[in-house]
Amino acid sequence: MADLFSKIQLGDLTLPNRIIMAPMTRNRAPQNIPTPLMAEYYAQRASAGLIVTEGAQVSEQAIGYPATPGIHTSTQVEGWKQVTKAVHDTGGRIFIQLWHCGRISHPDYHGGELPVAPSAVKPAGQAFTYEGLKDFVTPRALETDEISGIVEQYRYAAASARKAGFDGAEIHAANGYLIDQFLRDGSNHRTDSYGGSLENRSRLLLEIVDAVTGEIGADRTGVRISPINGFNDMSDSDPQATFDHTATALSGLGLAFLHVVEVSMAGEPCESVDMQQLRTRFDGVYIANGGYDKQRANAAITKGRADLISFGVPFLANPDLPERFRRDAPLNEADQASFYGGDEHGYTDYSVLKVV
Repeated sequence: MADLFSKIQLGDLTLPNRIIMAPMTRNRAPQNIPTPLMAEYYAQRASAGLIVTEGAQVSEQAIGYPATPGIHTSTQVEGWKQVTKAVHDTGGRIFIQLWHCGRISHPDYHGGELPVAPSAVKPAGQAFTYEGLKDFVTPRALETDEISGIVEQYRYAAASARKAGFDGAEIHAANGYLIDQFLRDGSNHRTDSYGGSLENRSRLLLEIVDAVTGEIGADRTGVRISPINGFNDMSDSDPQATFDHTATALSGLGLAFLHVVEVSMAGEPCESVDMQQLRTRFDGVYIANGGYDKQRANAAITKGRADLISFGVPFLANPDLPERFRRDAPLNEADQASFYGGDEHGYTDYSVLKVV
């Protein structure tokens, strides 16, 4: 019977366990370029079955937060090469997360130009900028003939990720960023072929999937969604129908996995979406995310409710999380004050267990 420590095949990758390091923004990439400190951070966590990196912007247009890495320039590729080499040298496997923030940005990042989005709908809340918090602005709705350019940004980023030595890529279609903004009708008010019906709202995601898989292969490409997460002022009139359709549309493509955030940003489950319904509609590997501990994670795998489980904060604070789970050892407590930005404190200085 499978459990957290069972091997699993992900395309042509053999994962030694089913404990996934979830993507987590850490804001430690000055000038949007990965650093040697980032390489150390990820290498420390290479015992994960698979690492999914923090979001990496697919273009300058995609930026929405300070000091977050990109994957669209040669300098960024060289920076990421340090990361992938460090992880591979330690025996790990690593996917990059491809990210476009869309309306969750600010003109400060774009030379005064408005952020782009499916529709000119201003999100509630404030943007994180280099000058502190600033109110979100009403974004500019993308013209229909601009959308192929967005798809090209992802294609180019995927090609850049291959050059940087990544084992694959996860397309970030969750948490209120650009692709999620197209999927949900609270933020997508379009009347063209990218709005209205479920087929139209999922069109951008499927075109991006096609572009990315064309560069790196379907079995090296995953997708992350967050059906109930209201983070970044997101909503949908019928999330079950929206994400049932999304999961079904992604089936049959030979993707590496579907990665589902099953809770809200506050960690709360919601009965408005039956996650197991999504699992049955997707014909591949299902990664569950959201407040799991070892016991719940093992139960989900043994009962067939998930194939793999991703962990965020526990991996942040415990570089050797798989070994701690294996030994039933106590977990380090995360230092929330150092989650975003800073130096090695709260980043690469968490303790690990002694070798026995």
